[in-house]
Amino acid sequence: MINKSVIMDEAAIRRALTRIAHEIIERNKGVEDCIVVGIKTRGIYLAERLVERIELIENVRVPVGQLDITFYRDDLQHKSEDAVLHGSQLPDDITGKTVILVDDVLFTGRTVRAALDALIDNGRPRMIQLAVLVDRGHRELPIRPDFVGKNVPTARTEIIDVQLAEVDAMDMVTIRQLI
Repeated sequence: MINKSVIMDEAAIRRALTRIAHEIIERNKGVEDCIVVGIKTRGIYLAERLVERIELIENVRVPVGQLDITFYRDDLQHKSEDAVLHGSQLPDDITGKTVILVDDVLFTGRTVRAALDALIDNGRPRMIQLAVLVDRGHRELPIRPDFVGKNVPTARTEIIDVQLAEVDAMDMVTIRQLI
């Protein structure tokens, strides 16, 4: 793989998350009955950052949880036989709530489809909204994000690599070209 270019640095990620937080508040007319849920792994850290920004803006702490979709994926047979379920941790009963599902990159839509299945197995939300840091296109399923940090048209031979300080010691989004 060849590193092609940096498309978001730490400041751009911070600005995108702040904008998404404002959009979530505006669309939902506040954050009452909202729960923010991050898809493991990097979606969890983005969800926590969104909740921090919402709290700064609204002075209300929104419940935040994490969703492990390992066994909901339709490509599990292609994954390692050692796939481990780390478990989902939802802060409340999601029934009747607005769940804001958070992930780092939206590509084919299959990860989000798996997350929707996992959420529905935990209750019946009033509404599910999708927030992603990067939407790179190439959807295989009819899934569209409600909140997007950055739209990045890509070729199928490119990879979007999101690095977050909590996991990777730095905040950066790059496009890499497969060789």
